[in-house]
Amino acid sequence: MANYTATEIKALRERTGAGMLDVKKALDEADGDLQKAQEIIRVKGLKGVTKREGRATAEGLVAARVEGTVGYMVEVNSETDFVAKSAPFVEFGNKVLDAAVAADATTLEALMDAQVDGKAVSELVTETGALLGEKVVVRRIARVEGDNVAVYLHKTSKDLPAQVGVLLAVAGADAGQVAHDVAVHIAAMSPTFLSQEDVPAETVESEKRVAEETARAEGKPEKILPNIINGRLKGYYKDVVLLEQDFAKDSKKTVGTVLEEAGATATAFARFRVGA
Repeated sequence: MANYTATEIKALRERTGAGMLDVKKALDEADGDLQKAQEIIRVKGLKGVTKREGRATAEGLVAARVEGTVGYMVEVNSETDFVAKSAPFVEFGNKVLDAAVAADATTLEALMDAQVDGKAVSELVTETGALLGEKVVVRRIARVEGDNVAVYLHKTSKDLPAQVGVLLAVAGADAGQVAHDVAVHIAAMSPTFLSQEDVPAETVESEKRVAEETARAEGKPEKILPNIINGRLKGYYKDVVLLEQDFAKDSKKTVGTVLEEAGATATAFARFRVGA
């Protein structure tokens, strides 16, 4: 059996993100040569790509950056949190983000075709999966443009990379601080729409119908049904519409009011949470 130390095992695990057993097997096969063992892990990983295709990828990270007046955000996924926090996977996420920025990508298809280090992102996905021995995917991309674009990344665990990311575009000459505060709010409160006007008409009609049917089932008088429906629709808006939500830092004001008082207008936002 090859001679190697616990320190070398740890170093190879950190370098590749591979599991303990796989690392030990590779070191045995490589007679303790770390470089050769890393190559063995990568080759075996490439052979296992097809086997990994159907696996779930619920872990991962969100990476984001603002370049001038444009914000870019990507979510990349892995199978386990062990890989998600490994240095190679974090580097992979940063490279995907670099490719998105360089290509000014707006769709996942464009991102997968974008080049990084002389190769397409789709090729980088395959190589990274081979190195780490897990299925890895680029799940989605967001591009937000505006006068001021705030980015906020949140760690749900100190041991993991960012799991929640927000981009928020705000118009206004001096909107930097309020943009940051609202971005933090978005991370916590997860709105779906920017304004009431952004809610699809069919969704509004569905909410009205549910409110009416519920009220009738509760035996509410016919004459007060319109008020009940409007009240429940207003409650729905406060749940899902950013500008109608109570501001996280001051629940006596809505987000819309906070922005208005700061002389700012939110024009677009994107929020990612890993696996959601």
